Formats: sequence, C-alpha cells, structure tokens
Amino acid sequence: MKYIERPDAATPAEFWESLHQQVADAQWEVRVNPILAATAGDLPPGAALDLGCGQGGDSLWLAQRGWQVTAVDIADAALQRVNERAAQQRLSDRIVTERHDLANSLPRGTWDLVSAHYLHSLFDFPRARILRDLGEQVNPGGMLLIVDHGSVAPWSWNQGATIPTPDETLAGLALDSTFWHVLRCEARDRTATGPGGQTAEVTDNVIALRRTG
Repeated sequence: MKYIERPDAATPAEFWESLHQQVADAQWEVRVNPILAATAGDLPPGAALDLGCGQGGDSLWLAQRGWQVTAVDIADAALQRVNERAAQQRLSDRIVTERHDLANSLPRGTWDLVSAHYLHSLFDFPRARILRDLGEQVNPGGMLLIVDHGSVAPWSWNQGATIPTPDETLAGLALDSTFWHVLRCEARDRTATGPGGQTAEVTDNVIALRRTG
C-alpha cells in the first residue's frame, strides 16, 4: 500500500483535500469502524449523521442496514468517493453528502444516531462545542457515539501528544445530565494496522450516550 504522507497545507480544507486525494489514489480499503458495527448493529434504522465521514465506510455500512445517512466531511475528494461508492452499491437513495467545515457550519436535521469517529484535527477545532450543538439535534431515544484515538500509534503524526481520558472528554462536552444517559465511557485496546502494513496495540476511547429527553 502507498504510504500516506502528511500534507503541507495552510488551511484545514487544503489539508484534508490533499489527504483524502492520497487515500483515494492509494485505493485504501474502505470498511466500517468495528465499534460502530458493534454498537449500532442491533439498533433499529433511522436517521444517522456521520461526522468526518472520510471515504464512507461507516456511512455505507449504515445505509446497507436501512439507515438514512447524512455523510459530512470538509473534503470534496472524500464526498466524491462516498457518492461513487453509494452509486456502485445502489445506495444513493439512502446517503446524502454535505460539505461542512464544522468549525464554521453544521448540518441541520434531527437524528437517531450521531456518529463521530476519530473527529480530530491538527488545526484549532472547537470539537466540544460542535458535539454539544449536534447533540441537541439527537431525537429522544437516539444515540451520540464518540470514538477517539486514546493512544498515539507508532505511525501517527502527533507523537508526544497529550490525550484526554474518556472521562475528561465527557466532562468537556458539558452535556446536561438531565437529558443524557451514559451507556459507555471507557478505553478499549485493539490491534491496528498502519499505512505501511505494520501493526501495533492502540487504544480507542469510547463514549456512547442515549438522549432521554
């Protein structure tokens, strides 16, 4: 597999456009994130919002199971690949793509699932505000699922970064506990494969919340 280089870009849009073009050129395998599959596999399908959808592995998996998905990314290159794959799999009627720089604009709707997998950025990014604001759009009974990198893999660009615990991340969201029930707030280890085929043990921080009102 072609190694994915860190783009040298001045803005978030330029960075992610370059990154996703490299991923497309490298023909990186597209698959669902395993924590989403384990968490949402038994949920009744409804309206889902996939934040930072990338090449569309999660969006396509949800659509295959009957969800109506809004797939959001900052990079047109990513959204183009999602639309191409949706057309190939005859899922275009179940996936809508929207381009957003989430620091400046948010999708609008009501959702039974908001999924934020590895919604990190090397640029200044009001992540807690974004997740809190979109959490307000979750329907009663719906879920907000957040999966973060809980460790730094050997091939990651952010070596030496300080990573918050799941409890610290949850506290930073400042969600009203009157309206949210914590289903999971934990760190989980797994074996990951890097862009060069190397493997390492990494940690995922998982936060799953059910909206109660």
